[in-house]
Amino acid sequence: MKDKSENNDKKQIKKEEKATALIYDQAGAPRLVAKGVGEVARKIIEAAETEGIPIQKNAVLVEALMQVELTKEIPPQLYRAVAELLAFIYRLENAKTSSGS
Repeated sequence: MKDKSENNDKKQIKKEEKATALIYDQAGAPRLVAKGVGEVARKIIEAAETEGIPIQKNAVLVEALMQVELTKEIPPQLYRAVAELLAFIYRLENAKTSSGS
């Protein structure tokens, strides 16, 4: 018989927050500069919020980016998804500029 607390621990781990961070300097493909689970993920998100870096929640993309080695360029399979993310960020920045913020 399985211990109920063991099952609860597994559920909690599955639901644990994940985060990744990309940098795109327009030379080559975007690169993964941070990734983490749990407390590390929360620190990545807090740092982005503090610096005013846009955050987009996309669990599928985060899962794919978690497989990329830190400091490496994203693989071609992720170009489209990351391009959509960059377009989202550019739209946010343009909206801020247009509104005078």
